[in-house]
Amino acid sequence: MLGQQPRSISASVITPSSLPTSNSRRQSDQDVNRFANVRLETLANEIYSLCKDQHGCRYLQKKLEERNPMYLAMIFSETYPHVVELMIDPFGNYLCQKLLEQANDEQRTVLVETASTQLVKIALNQHGTRALQKMIEHVSTPEQIRLIVNALKTNVVELIQDLNGNHVIQKCLNRLSTDDAQFIFDAVSENCVAVGTHRHGCCVLQRCIDHASVAQKQQLVNEITTHAFTLVQDPFGNYVTQYVLDLGDPHYSDPLIRRFAGNVCTLSMQKFSSNVIEKCIRIAEPSTRKLLIEEILSTVFLEKLMRDSYANYVIQTALDYSDAETRQQLVDVIRPILPSVRNTPYGRRIHSKILSSTAGTATVVGSGAAGSRDGLSRQMQGLEISDSHHHHRGHSQQSRRGSHSANSIAMTDTGIIIDEMEDEQEQQQFGATQARGSSVQPGSFASSDFTTYNSYM
Repeated sequence: MLGQQPRSISASVITPSSLPTSNSRRQSDQDVNRFANVRLETLANEIYSLCKDQHGCRYLQKKLEERNPMYLAMIFSETYPHVVELMIDPFGNYLCQKLLEQANDEQRTVLVETASTQLVKIALNQHGTRALQKMIEHVSTPEQIRLIVNALKTNVVELIQDLNGNHVIQKCLNRLSTDDAQFIFDAVSENCVAVGTHRHGCCVLQRCIDHASVAQKQQLVNEITTHAFTLVQDPFGNYVTQYVLDLGDPHYSDPLIRRFAGNVCTLSMQKFSSNVIEKCIRIAEPSTRKLLIEEILSTVFLEKLMRDSYANYVIQTALDYSDAETRQQLVDVIRPILPSVRNTPYGRRIHSKILSSTAGTATVVGSGAAGSRDGLSRQMQGLEISDSHHHHRGHSQQSRRGSHSANSIAMTDTGIIIDEMEDEQEQQQFGATQARGSSVQPGSFASSDFTTYNSYM
């Protein structure tokens, strides 16, 4: 604007005082090196405060690594009364982890006993969970195990459902014997739905199955079977039921599958449960599979199922896995409905699947010159339909929601991620799952505990 003085740029000019100076770097170097030549004996009565200092904590860890009994005794005597505070401290938790590694049985028992009254609080803390996992990893006497079990057993479900606490429960499953971990199996069994339908809980429930004895596994599967109808409709619970099916033992899977009898059509039209019904048809015993498919045959809502974005895949799976007699019955029931659904995306797939199969049969049946011509014509039709079918099938792999094994998913602190697929087929199947609308399974953790870092910089 005329008459206005140009804006002074002096305020935005970088001055020497605003630049990083070497003073801060020198200060940092001094902090790192201030313990370089310090003897631990000269720091008596100062060890507790050093534990909560970044460089002091690192210095103490290095002293513990020297395995000098005098150093261990000094550090232990000044820190054990403050173990609860230190286990949840951003720096002190690393010192506690190192101390638990180096301590003898008597010293470790004192640490466990001192912390036992606050173990739940420690487990729920982002720093404490690491230190507590280390404590569980290094328990060495029945007394230490008893103290930990008694401290945790009344809060198992709360810990399982917590981002940090669930790792502590998994560490117990990994480290304790099945008898010592019975308190976990009891709590999970009594709260099967609350645990199984939780983001973290469904993962812990699967790990419980992995680590269970035969009796404990039966205990868990019985509860899952009892509550299967509720679990199978849940975004997380459906993966618990799939995990039982994936055990590959009819002793566990057959009673579970039969729990869905009478509700096959309802479950087939739901986002999460339709995956499970497909899996049930694929892996069921022949008599049980026939029971499921006959329920689809007898329904008056078959046309609705064929038009449904989820249930149509159940029908396709039934066509693929049924025995010859049952399949023919299914085809006979579907055939009158085909004209009304063949122009829908899902109806076309079912139509192609049926015709591609019958075309091949007609070719074999044809005889004589007329029969050969008719057979050839039908064979060509069959090839065209088969090609179309494969085209649709390949295309639909990008749009359908497939079934996923409960082992292909990993959990992180920030949510759910997909683990690396073993082969291209699984990658395509997962891409199909996303488009068809299935929730990503929270599945198995890549690791049941946090990685412990002695060096935290």
